[in-house]
Amino acid sequence: MTATVSNFYYGAVTPVAAYLMACMGAALGLRCTVRSLRNTRRRSGWLALGAISIGCGIWTMHFIAMIGFSVEGALVSYDPLITVASLLVAIAVVAVGVFLVGYRGTSPVNLGVAGTVTGLGVAAMHYLGMSAMDAHGTLSYDAVSVGLSILIAVVAATAALWAAVSVRGLGASLVASLVMGIAVTGMHYTGMTAVSVHLTGNVGGTQSSTSLMAFLLVMLAGPLAVLLVAAVIVMFDPDMMLGTEDPDRAGAQDAGASSGLPAQQSGGTPRSYTSW
Repeated sequence: MTATVSNFYYGAVTPVAAYLMACMGAALGLRCTVRSLRNTRRRSGWLALGAISIGCGIWTMHFIAMIGFSVEGALVSYDPLITVASLLVAIAVVAVGVFLVGYRGTSPVNLGVAGTVTGLGVAAMHYLGMSAMDAHGTLSYDAVSVGLSILIAVVAATAALWAAVSVRGLGASLVASLVMGIAVTGMHYTGMTAVSVHLTGNVGGTQSSTSLMAFLLVMLAGPLAVLLVAAVIVMFDPDMMLGTEDPDRAGAQDAGASSGLPAQQSGGTPRSYTSW
């Protein structure tokens, strides 16, 4: 029989928390990418941290949202190996896109390729995470909703990658992260509208299973810790705090010698930036 499903078992708590985590990951990713363009000697490290931040933010958003997913008449559980694999997929595909635009710039072709690969990867993370779920039945998907969720993922990823190397000011980065959070969370809930669960038997129970909550909280602990560490690194970057180098000048000199990156100011009055 087809079960009644809900994505809002705990009301607005889970979607709001999921959105905030998506915004946090996006904001950290944007700031890390900006740092990579200013400090090209450490570009790969900043890009890697940016990819990890965005990937963890997207993955954390997904599983916080899944805390609010319930199937009437069945308890939901998750396969831990597939769940962890979905996190690795999220980080890997975001890294592909971030490194492409970080090193090769935002030409239409490069941005299109990077955005498509990253968007498809984010969608793959979502549906891989769904495949880890055991609801004591079989899951089926509406093809139209799935296609729409993939399209949203590709568009959101492309816009995010463009913003990562184009947005400079702190205020603009925060606005971009809020918009990206809407897009990523929208992709998740669009994908969830495609889900139908056909139970193989009535196993009873409710979504408020202590074991399920404990499992998801344990899974979320690692990515949340990574995001916290990333935030500390971004805000208290030693080079910026101690003034041991001029990231603007270094970024301008290196960017002038690298045609694959967006143009940096190579002359004129240098601008000052805060540590964030």
